[in-house]
Amino acid sequence: MEQTTPAFGRLERLAHRFTEMVRERQGEQLDLWLEQARTSEFPELVSLAAGIKRDYAAVKAALHSPYSTGPVEGNINRLKCIKRSMYGRANFDLLRQRVLAG
Repeated sequence: MEQTTPAFGRLERLAHRFTEMVRERQGEQLDLWLEQARTSEFPELVSLAAGIKRDYAAVKAALHSPYSTGPVEGNINRLKCIKRSMYGRANFDLLRQRVLAG
């Protein structure tokens, strides 16, 4: 694909490096990736890099931390789905029963 559109190849490599960095928690590569994204010709990546830079300390800590909020976020999503499915027609007692049963 890069032979026909070199820009797409560069974008794909940057996106792949970012995904790998997050999945493998490679915080030491964050600064290099931010610099490459900031100087790229893609406005979306430049904007993403600027947003990450604004919250740099939190992103860096998340890439180095072994902890994840995934389980908590999953439970919040589950609770919101249950609430939406009830469509405001039930009281707290029924909501509590559905959450505990499921």
